[in-house]
Amino acid sequence: MPTEYEEILKILAPCGIDCSHCYAYEKGKIKELSKELLFHLGGFDELVMDLKKFMPAFKNYDSFKEVLVNFSKGDCKGCRNSSFKGCAVKACCNDKKIDFCFQCDEYPCKKSGFDERLYKKWRTSNDKMKEIGVEAYYEKQKKEACYP
Repeated sequence: MPTEYEEILKILAPCGIDCSHCYAYEKGKIKELSKELLFHLGGFDELVMDLKKFMPAFKNYDSFKEVLVNFSKGDCKGCRNSSFKGCAVKACCNDKKIDFCFQCDEYPCKKSGFDERLYKKWRTSNDKMKEIGVEAYYEKQKKEACYP
């Protein structure tokens, strides 16, 4: 039976970002809720034709639905399990045989390739994991939005 830590590794990427919060994650809330909303909107497409005439917000319904459909098709298995090879953090952690960047003797480094916004999120996540532990960090961040 997998330990709590092993279960967390399925969800937290090597950089510390929670994959389950991502719009592309196959088991994520965004996918689940998008599919549910599409179901509940059912035959709304026909009604929206009339609503567009007197409610300006519905003029963009087709674009909204296109995004919603995209959200409902999330198929990423998570950063640790995806075939995406463009992540320098994942590659570095794999090479060093560590789970997270903060576990490295060279942390913090400039090897992530992240822009300023992601670099700040990466540092904050890893500093917090180092301070309070992976399990406590995971429990805390589960309650936060992914895209602050």
